[in-house]
Amino acid sequence: MKKLSSLILNKKCFLIIHFIFFSTITVGQEHYNGLNVPEGFHVELFASDVLAPRQMAEGEDFVFVGGIKGQIFALNKENPKQKILLASDLNNSRGVALKEGDLYFAEVDKIWIIRDVERLLNSEPDQSISKELFNDDLPSDAWHGGKWIKFGSDGNLYTNVGAPCNICDDGFTKDKRYASIIKLEGNSWKTVARGVRNSVGFDWHPKTDKLYFGDNGRDWLGDNSPSCELNILDKEDTFFGFPFLHATSIIDPEFGDDIKKLDEEIVLPVLEIGAHVAPTGVSFYDGSKFPKKYQNTLFMALHGSWNRSEKSGYKVLAVHTDEKGNITGTTDFLSGFLEGQKSWGRPSAPLALKDGSLLVSDDKHNAIYRITYKK
Repeated sequence: MKKLSSLILNKKCFLIIHFIFFSTITVGQEHYNGLNVPEGFHVELFASDVLAPRQMAEGEDFVFVGGIKGQIFALNKENPKQKILLASDLNNSRGVALKEGDLYFAEVDKIWIIRDVERLLNSEPDQSISKELFNDDLPSDAWHGGKWIKFGSDGNLYTNVGAPCNICDDGFTKDKRYASIIKLEGNSWKTVARGVRNSVGFDWHPKTDKLYFGDNGRDWLGDNSPSCELNILDKEDTFFGFPFLHATSIIDPEFGDDIKKLDEEIVLPVLEIGAHVAPTGVSFYDGSKFPKKYQNTLFMALHGSWNRSEKSGYKVLAVHTDEKGNITGTTDFLSGFLEGQKSWGRPSAPLALKDGSLLVSDDKHNAIYRITYKK
């Protein structure tokens, strides 16, 4: 793979784009052909050899992909084998978002911007592209440091700041941004949700515009405790329990006694989704190509357990809601990443596309799958 040449000047990095072509689109076919989806749905390989892909964002002509291993890609929607490496040598750069033609991507403690990205990509192949520093006012802790970024209907950029630990009260004693979801208003970060151990994905309901977010439960309380969560934000700056309370009823053995000192309500999750399943990316579906059952459905990637005697997760869960945002049921939508107790892939983030299909990234198999429906 070619590496981008770069010239660093102050807070800008000028990149010369290289088009990268692979002929290995069928690598791993024996695996993804065995993926399971409900009747009528079809899975195909959208892109391969995309290093450790996580969050994706859709433009007019390209899908942009952030990766844990420090690379940002642009994939041509008409020919996903055409991959354009936009940035490399980043620190856990899993988060990407688009606004008004500009591409934003996040490291652990920084957010960068490439302005008018698709116009530049559609020009000459060796067009120079500038990467500008957008914000560097975020904690730099590696533990739960990966950022999911997305713009809300208020025009502000939202992100997560995980707790820098398995279990701790650093959000109270060191930096109130720990264990939270925050948004950037002007030049300042404002708290959206507190007591959120590690949300690696959030999205807004298509009808109610309420924020739905996953949260990863703490470790080392046994195989089946506590459950990871799905939460709904009704009011900004509300508290969701960490580190005192996990799931709906698990009192933390170290910090639980301090619940009585709280002078506020703990908002409980709307859905427990299983212990150690590790919810990562999420995406609401509001297209017209899937059956009606999937309207207003939240797709959640369950990345899968690493500390459980029998593996759990390793699938994409469909959380069905009505137009008022009430959960009406769940469906195992995409599975088959496990062969016995060995995982060949790990779903990391879904993205509902404008054409009505669904993409799912797999950061273990370095692949992105496309799911369509045919009657």
